[in-house]
Amino acid sequence: MKRRIHYCLLAIPILAFLVGCSRDVYDEYYGRPDYLEDPIYQQLEAKGNFTNFTKLIEKAGYKDILSKSGYWTMLAPTDEAFTNYFQTSGVSDVSKIDDVTAAKIVRYALIYNAFREEQMSDYQSAIGWEIDNAFRRRTAYYDGFVTKNINGKQIVTVASNRNGGYLAGDNNNKYITYFTEAYNLAKSLSEYDFHYFYPNATYSGFNIMDSKVVEADIIAENGIIHEVDKVNLPPVSLDQYLEQGADYSLFREVLEKNLVVYSFVQSATTAYHNFSGKSDDVYVKFYDPTLAFSPNNENYLKQADNDGQSDMYTMIVPDNTAFAKFRDEVLLKHYSSLDVLPRYIFQDLVNAHMVENTVWPSKAVTAVNALNEDLRFDFNSDIKEAKILSNGIFYGSSKVQASNLFYSVYTSAYLDPRFTLATRMFNDGTGFKELISNIKTRWTLFLPSDEVLLKLGFNYNTNRSEWMYTNPATGVADAANIAKSRLSRVLYNGIVLTPKGELDNLSGSGIIRTGEMDLPGEYIKWKNNKMYAAGNESNGDAVNILSYEDQQNGRTYFVDNVLNFTEEGVGLKIKRLAEASGSQYATFFNYLKNSPMYDAATGKIQGVELGVSYTFMIPNNAAMAQAIKDGVIPASNNPTLEGERDLIKDFIRFHILNGKTASDDGLTVGQFETLRKSSADDKTYVQVESTPGTLIFKDLQYRSANFVKAQSNNLADRSLIHLIDNYLLYAE
Repeated sequence: MKRRIHYCLLAIPILAFLVGCSRDVYDEYYGRPDYLEDPIYQQLEAKGNFTNFTKLIEKAGYKDILSKSGYWTMLAPTDEAFTNYFQTSGVSDVSKIDDVTAAKIVRYALIYNAFREEQMSDYQSAIGWEIDNAFRRRTAYYDGFVTKNINGKQIVTVASNRNGGYLAGDNNNKYITYFTEAYNLAKSLSEYDFHYFYPNATYSGFNIMDSKVVEADIIAENGIIHEVDKVNLPPVSLDQYLEQGADYSLFREVLEKNLVVYSFVQSATTAYHNFSGKSDDVYVKFYDPTLAFSPNNENYLKQADNDGQSDMYTMIVPDNTAFAKFRDEVLLKHYSSLDVLPRYIFQDLVNAHMVENTVWPSKAVTAVNALNEDLRFDFNSDIKEAKILSNGIFYGSSKVQASNLFYSVYTSAYLDPRFTLATRMFNDGTGFKELISNIKTRWTLFLPSDEVLLKLGFNYNTNRSEWMYTNPATGVADAANIAKSRLSRVLYNGIVLTPKGELDNLSGSGIIRTGEMDLPGEYIKWKNNKMYAAGNESNGDAVNILSYEDQQNGRTYFVDNVLNFTEEGVGLKIKRLAEASGSQYATFFNYLKNSPMYDAATGKIQGVELGVSYTFMIPNNAAMAQAIKDGVIPASNNPTLEGERDLIKDFIRFHILNGKTASDDGLTVGQFETLRKSSADDKTYVQVESTPGTLIFKDLQYRSANFVKAQSNNLADRSLIHLIDNYLLYAE
């Protein structure tokens, strides 16, 4: 209580002092300092060469705002700029400019926050100012609510203000683009980039769109004024430009019919009611969220509040002539009309023409689209018009992006309704789509139709989003994840890297590895236009070629069966090889079948698991005889002594490479682990040397064993079985 009394007592003489002070002293102490510049409106009025603009400021209702405190950048057009505007617009004088246009001119000239010329090229990022990383600023202008006729019905609409979304309270303000010498130097841009968009304008080193800044950094109490030599109206967005552009109506129709929805949004409706006093429902125009961006969103990515200062979208849109040709020759090659195309085709098509960043003409060769493809346009000949719009760059093109998806072996399935199951699997997180659509790598694709896959027991449950497989012979159904793995494996068997067109002629015979280099698949064979995987050999059902088509990155063969894998133990395949008349596999198999590591019923070999890659290096009869003679293995293939049985097991294991499949194609070389372990339980290794046509195995004693080509490259579960002309020896 004492402390409060002291404060009160202290306040009494202060109040007395203030009451005793003259009004002049009070005003001098608290009044507006003389050294402050006038506010923006008064500055413009006093200069005398902004009479037209100040009248528009009054008409737009911004006089009071710009006459008070604040923090603005004003891009003010001079009277001379208005004289030119009157001549080009057909308006006789400023009094004839309507209220709506007045508001557009004034609000689009008004940038939030005050920026001197030297600051205009700096980006206000979340981590601070990034020097020379900006070329755009948010203005006070936005379009707001618009009444449109959509599908024969008049509705009130508003653009989405996020990519795939809408946030209440965000007005979707338009940005203005400018060119500064500092930004151009930092980004290695030049006058070429400016004149690409504005061929008749003069580059000055500080341009607001195509206008020049005549005088910069006019200081006002409430901001900065930059005097410009042109009246700038707000440009339309990418969405609005497409709506206006008759030359691009076919591309826009694809967008509007397949990738746009108008949805009622209560928060937008409430805002409209409060703004207009009207009771109409408001529908937000949403673009498909799978697109790289929404062409009507003015806010860029909004990953940071001001990221629209440093970047914008780019769209390259084919004109009607180019699109009609592409539609008829590519999209509708196997479909009757666009109406029956799957939605994902439209999503991919549009994303192929979208870039999430600014594509400057001089930098186009380094840009990639939303599908991560390089832009396949010649910016000197293919681009018929270029526009910098409010939320991005629009390039009108005389050609369609030659996307991987539409010109690769992937296309054979993707754009044909007979192959929806294969296409679904390619797209279902397998990575196959990205693999075979790579236009820079040559592939051969063996493609089974839906009819073939359904007959073999494969299907997809769209209601549950699950793959299905039912064995046609037994009626037993796999779980969804196993069904997916099964189909994924057989389709991967049909994807072959063929950089030299190795499978363009299937009339002879040969063997080749499927899959890519980093994730090798299994080996398959061909003979007289028939294909075989391990399962086809064991089942006796070859894959026949029905027809083929060539794409830009290889050949697609349409087939009547799948390149199937086998689920039998590798020992059964070795048994069949050994049972052939005069077989060179017989001696080895006799040791194997009598070994405790072999299951005669299933053909399973101890340590060899289904679904794992192996290479079996089986010594021929003469090599086995030499191993017996050298005392490496006992003379009896069914000894009773445990020590002799162990010698046989170790001998067999040392002739099996673990986790690697080697053939005479030069793809697998180096030192690889075998199934044998040393007495200290360490891994043991065999050296593999391979060039096209040769395959040599060496043990660490430098003993060599050559594969016998005519009797090798036998297919098994993810494995190859080779006959070799010597035995391999491990020594401690």
